Amino acid sequence: MAVTGRQGDHVAVAVLGAGIMGSAMARRLLSAGLPVTVWERSSSTAASLAEAGAVTAGSAREAVGGAPVVITMLPTADVVNSVIFDGGVADAFAEGCVWAQMGTIGVEATVAIRDRLGASRSDVLFLDAPVSGSKGPAEQGQLLILASGPAEAAETVAPVFAAIGRKTVWLGEAGSGSRVKLVVNAYMSILIEGVAETLELADRLGIGHRQLEEVIGGGPLDAPIADAKLHKMDQGDFAAEFPLEWALKDVDLAIRAAHGGDLPLLAALSRQWHVAVDAGHGREDISAARLVLGGQS
Repeated sequence: MAVTGRQGDHVAVAVLGAGIMGSAMARRLLSAGLPVTVWERSSSTAASLAEAGAVTAGSAREAVGGAPVVITMLPTADVVNSVIFDGGVADAFAEGCVWAQMGTIGVEATVAIRDRLGASRSDVLFLDAPVSGSKGPAEQGQLLILASGPAEAAETVAPVFAAIGRKTVWLGEAGSGSRVKLVVNAYMSILIEGVAETLELADRLGIGHRQLEEVIGGGPLDAPIADAKLHKMDQGDFAAEFPLEWALKDVDLAIRAAHGGDLPLLAALSRQWHVAVDAGHGREDISAARLVLGGQS
């Protein structure tokens, strides 16, 4: 089936995977006036998006039919392969459509998926376009999109990326976006574990969290993500914006992508966060890293 859903900037979009991030992105697309079809295993999530104006599909294969742009926001490479290839979605892509793979699945898997698609559907333009940002930025259309892939796809996805992101950085051939995303998430993870351990040290030394915030706030050590997670930890609010288990997945992908290079801090962080996930905090926010320090669990 050829692409049929282009009407100026009102390009039709299929979103496969409507979890925390995918559902927020779908809502932003709807708010921008773009026609959106969603597929999600959870019927309750799909129903909520239908109320917002999305068309819900009974299968991923059905969702992509005729769509000029397909977004996948799925958690792992295995899930992406299962949905797209084992589920027959690759065969159902509209002729000449753009597939934007926007979840974080690692560099090797991204390149392998690109090559697998190219072998069977050379007419489909594959973009490796993971996003930097969690639930809040996704809901506000403030994601940073790390796009890589064929330049001719840029015009088609421009209104789509404008609806969900504050900025799109084009980084070259597919795979480059995933490389940058792993580096960015490694930096973020180190910052957040640093906040957790800093609060633990402050508690042991009898320094109040508000006092610490006053000292750091507005100065060269202040960072928006660190400040946001400090507040969540201080308030005991571990509602998931970016689940800890997915943050750990990204850390482990970064370590793997380093091909055995010596990254002692990330290696130690991975061990610590595996403890937290094993203790049952994986579905909580990344700030739940705080809960396995100082005898907490």
